[in-house]
Amino acid sequence: MPLKQKPSGRLISFEGSEGSGKSTQISLLAAHLQKAGRDVVTTREPGGTEIGEQIRNIIVHNSRGDEMCPETELLLFTAARAQLVRQVIAPALLAGKFVLSDRFLDSSTVYQGIARNLAPDPVNQINRFAVGNVMPDVTVVIDVPTEVSLQRLKRRVTDLPDRMERQNIDFYTKVREGYLLLAKSMPERVILVDGTHSTEVVAQTIWEHVKVRLFG
Repeated sequence: MPLKQKPSGRLISFEGSEGSGKSTQISLLAAHLQKAGRDVVTTREPGGTEIGEQIRNIIVHNSRGDEMCPETELLLFTAARAQLVRQVIAPALLAGKFVLSDRFLDSSTVYQGIARNLAPDPVNQINRFAVGNVMPDVTVVIDVPTEVSLQRLKRRVTDLPDRMERQNIDFYTKVREGYLLLAKSMPERVILVDGTHSTEVVAQTIWEHVKVRLFG
């Protein structure tokens, strides 16, 4: 469902390396927005729909996932994204809701385009085909040093790490550099937040930025 009219809702995407604290901060921002009287929808990538969750399972949990080439990874991520946009995000925006997404098209730009060394032109073209004219109003990039990201991953109380969490330090260094470059090149959309501060300080920083960007 492409947006054929200007939506009254807003799309806020959250980006950052694994372990940056996106999920926690999405929950806290959702609470702020709901307290301010906004109707909020939260979702994640890849996933957010039944089809998207099945694609997510292929990407992160498939037993042969380590054989996946970067081009396949990119197409799977964007396939899940295309479904999410048309089934969840676009209808919510047209209904005047605030959508908070744990990752969006910038993840493909950074993870597959920069960290996996795919050429930027095809990545951008595939991204735009997947999302149509649905773009974030604000993108929050939570930045943490690579070493901190890896330490947080080790502390997670989960089963075996998924395929994306098993990448080496060089991969995560490229991911961080990619997000810093994104924030520098798109300051009109991207908010860069230091994720090494306490959960409360990070949440308040994000809320102050969002208020300025979206509420004047």
